[in-house]
Amino acid sequence: MYKKNLIWAAFALLTLFSAKANEQRWKIADDGSIYWTIGADIPHTDHIEMSGKSVSVVLRYGVNSQGAFTLNKSMVWPLLRTIPNNTHASLMRRFNWNPLDLITVNGRELQNEKVQKITLKGKLSVESRFDLWRDDSFTLLREYFPSTDKPFLIETYKIINTGKRALYIEIPDSKNRIYTDRVKGVDGTYRIETAIVENGAFNLNPGEELSFSAYIAAYRKDEASIDLNINQERANRDNLVTSWMNNLELETPDKIIDHMFAFSKIRACESIYQTKGGPMHGPGGESYYAAIWANDQAEYINPYFPFTGYEYGNASALNSFMHFARFMNPENKPIPSSIIAEGLDIWNGVGDRGDAAMIAYGAARYALARGSKAEALQLWPLIEWCLHYNQSKLNPQGVVMSDTDELENRFPSGDANLCTSSLYYDALLSAAYLADEIGQKGAKTYRDQAAKLRENIEKYFGATVEGFNTYAYYKGNDVLRSWICIPLTVGINERVSGTIDALFSPRLWTENGLLTQAGSETFWDRSTLYALRGVYAIGETEKATKFLHHYSATRLLGDHVPYAIEAWPEGEQRHLSAESGLYGRIITEGMFGIRPVGLKSFTLTPRLPAEWDQMALRRIHAFNTVFDIEVKRIPQNRLQVEIIQNGKTKTLTVKESETIKFTLK
Repeated sequence: MYKKNLIWAAFALLTLFSAKANEQRWKIADDGSIYWTIGADIPHTDHIEMSGKSVSVVLRYGVNSQGAFTLNKSMVWPLLRTIPNNTHASLMRRFNWNPLDLITVNGRELQNEKVQKITLKGKLSVESRFDLWRDDSFTLLREYFPSTDKPFLIETYKIINTGKRALYIEIPDSKNRIYTDRVKGVDGTYRIETAIVENGAFNLNPGEELSFSAYIAAYRKDEASIDLNINQERANRDNLVTSWMNNLELETPDKIIDHMFAFSKIRACESIYQTKGGPMHGPGGESYYAAIWANDQAEYINPYFPFTGYEYGNASALNSFMHFARFMNPENKPIPSSIIAEGLDIWNGVGDRGDAAMIAYGAARYALARGSKAEALQLWPLIEWCLHYNQSKLNPQGVVMSDTDELENRFPSGDANLCTSSLYYDALLSAAYLADEIGQKGAKTYRDQAAKLRENIEKYFGATVEGFNTYAYYKGNDVLRSWICIPLTVGINERVSGTIDALFSPRLWTENGLLTQAGSETFWDRSTLYALRGVYAIGETEKATKFLHHYSATRLLGDHVPYAIEAWPEGEQRHLSAESGLYGRIITEGMFGIRPVGLKSFTLTPRLPAEWDQMALRRIHAFNTVFDIEVKRIPQNRLQVEIIQNGKTKTLTVKESETIKFTLK
């Protein structure tokens, strides 16, 4: 009876998801953007983060009940450090500054705005109509985007006269400077500038257009201001966004999943800052910049970068691992959780979170997927040290002890948690593959240790929790936790059925994905993203695809768009960057089942949903080459898999759920 009720509850949940999907605020355009056509669904507000190498901005935007556009700009300059120079010490300011407040049309300030459409694709674009008195009217097009490499938020404006008479427009010469308190800056006083770039008085005849621009920028006090070429800056941003979206391109019959995947690469790749300590990928969220973490960077996103074809992302991954390598020590002290302040300091505020397991897991997977023997040899001492550290932390029952986990005591994790031991298990296997490839000793030892650890994970964590044959997240845990999905992602399948039932039961699954702990209201997208990857990995393809579709529709086209988020209620559902990397790994490691096993080789377990006849992943940049994977359904429950590299195609025929190994040229 309990199982029957569970099935009906899951069905009801999917029905709710379907209803939500039909209420999508946003739509997908032919050019790959998403757009919201404003109707009766106002007022509405949302926020999105966008980043470049020297700046990040959170735009809090919306349409009020009168139909006018509202915007607050939360600026972050990660390279302008404040005092104390800690994790959160980027220069930050929030602005309601609006260049349009200074502009007059026919001698009057702008009024009677009706927003027609808002568009997102690496930029925030707004189309509005202004109806003046008599037959005077105009359309206003706005764009907001960060410079790719300069400390600027750039705003562009275009006025199109749609009325029957000429418009007289005045744009003032406006440039303002704010000088910050010198005692609050690591480099003393900083200078913040706001400016309208073009100015003058203009007569605009019917059908004619007038363009101008504005910016917010910040510098060290004595730095010279930069003269911008606005058209070049726009082209730079557009070209970069296009390159992210077009490399590692997903093609399936589900356009929502395809587009969510494409958008996820924007957020995953843009949040890298050119610091004194080299390129550092940062989570963002108006908090985490010019710094790296063992979970967000080493574990979540670094193993993904080689697949994206973004060389700056690969550079940031290698750089982050080499920063962590600075803290290897013969005393076997824990490695820091985070390296902050452009590499000048550390944060280790909650002790050992299982950070060495996160780093070993990420570094070994990155090295294999990157396909560079030189980089692998650079990383090998760090991987070895982290594995040795974890082995030294085994408790008498043979699982890894740590002070807490990556949720940093927000929820209990005992003195040994399921996540840390699972990551260490996968790291041992990856290290064994890598050792064989680069001529290092230890492969057999690592495989033996992994086999023993797998047994110990089952004995120590395996439990019946709330009636489900799954895992206790830590000894004594009697409430379901979202991180019971972790074993599924690393090939531990002893408790697959009960774990999946638990994950998708009403105790954990909600319209926003997994609750962190049953009975709470807190959800963190990272556990939902891990769970979806794990459910694909163990072959529950239909269930995974249904939930992936609805999750993607919610995040891409719902009320808070267009990326994966960090958490709720913490952090206003911030668009932290590494979560978008975790979304990408649902596709590469889950749906396509790519598991690196060498510098040029991988295993492949394609999971083609029953309702799809084919899927493809184009321009994969892993293993130091570029290739495509095409999967097609053929008769007798078999799949045709084609690997296309350098214009040559290798065709294989496999059974459903069959794993094959492939070595690239």
